[in-house]
Amino acid sequence: MRLGVFVQTPGHHVAGWRHPDATATGWPNLPLMQHIAKTAEAAKFDMFFLGDGFATGYGEHPSTIGKFEPLTLLSALAMTTSKLGLAATGSTTYAEPYHVARSFASLDHLSGGRAGWNVVTTAYAKSSAVFGRNHPPHAERYAMAEEFVEACRLLWDSWDDDAFAADKKSGQYVRPGSLRVPHFQGKYFTVEGGLNVPRSPQGHPVLIQAGSSGPGQALAARIADVVFTAQNDLLEAQTFYMGLKAQVVGFGRDPASALVMPGVFPVVGRTEKEAQDIFAELNANIDTSPQSMTVLSDRLGSDMSKFPLDQPVPELPETEHLKSRAALLLQMARRDKLTLRQLFYRVAAARGHLLLVASPTQIADTLEQWFRAGAVDGFNVMPPFFPGQFDAFARLVVPILQERGLFRADYAGTTLRDHLGLKRVARRLPG
Repeated sequence: MRLGVFVQTPGHHVAGWRHPDATATGWPNLPLMQHIAKTAEAAKFDMFFLGDGFATGYGEHPSTIGKFEPLTLLSALAMTTSKLGLAATGSTTYAEPYHVARSFASLDHLSGGRAGWNVVTTAYAKSSAVFGRNHPPHAERYAMAEEFVEACRLLWDSWDDDAFAADKKSGQYVRPGSLRVPHFQGKYFTVEGGLNVPRSPQGHPVLIQAGSSGPGQALAARIADVVFTAQNDLLEAQTFYMGLKAQVVGFGRDPASALVMPGVFPVVGRTEKEAQDIFAELNANIDTSPQSMTVLSDRLGSDMSKFPLDQPVPELPETEHLKSRAALLLQMARRDKLTLRQLFYRVAAARGHLLLVASPTQIADTLEQWFRAGAVDGFNVMPPFFPGQFDAFARLVVPILQERGLFRADYAGTTLRDHLGLKRVARRLPG
């Protein structure tokens, strides 16, 4: 089983910052981030995973504002960790391939081969304001992403692995014939020049893809090493898993080379009753939170504040934002006959991911069930608040998974690809 920690501080629960055990001051808080990374590495997690976005304001989820730029933070964490994978979100809609390729290649060198790039198209139109651009439609954003990733791959393959020989006797710093300048001309991006960073330890950083819509799955099947998805029903998770793996095979890839790791939102108590009490305390603080309604409206692509909370979830038009997440939440609301208020509470907590409020053994039981049932290759853990709930997961749940032979007792390699059981990427030949 693979495990990542999805780090959004002060917590994934929209009211997590109000819990007495949450660290909610000192932003941006480097000591807290170092503590989380140290805890994850001691528990032998595969990776430390950072989401990202560009919107800010009074109504945003507390975890999305007042924070570090992800790659700057991961570069700092590379200095205080030695094995833990370091993954961050990077937009393919509001960036250039050269900048992203150079940044992640540099992080891979700084960390000794532990970098991962979460390829996102940036869902929300409000993010476009700081760039002075119009937000492209959903399908166009994925077409841009495909070009963007291909351009980055060509840039990462600019140099041979042994290009920088620095032969003092011959006077040759770079071996002749070792540079292959990319010539990429697409509809959205053009790259006519090589990367000025040597080829990275992993060949290419690990590619993570978080879209579960039709275009998102197709992109993941083509390029992803890890697929980050949201599933909250075992049967639906099995269906997604089998469908995604079939698409991977359809693109001529080994299905084991694309790992499916949905999010899990665990509320950990020493007993089930203690976990329920923690969750109740979290939920008691969200009724007056404007951030909760922002999160719900963002996920559904409509302003939900205009609808009555104690009525069934209304019929809504298809969104151009998070298509797959909106569909998942609406499907969950119909399946479980939720009112808008009930959906509001679930989204304020897990945002559509698997929600577990339970004892350590019960949480381990569910993770094992999903893993053995062929629904996942692992999970991205989304604690309701940091550091207490992540510390509890690492201290109480991970040892149970290790005792059952489901999770490693120690790292077997040094790179993120080693941890995930993935091969180093060889330099590709032209064409």
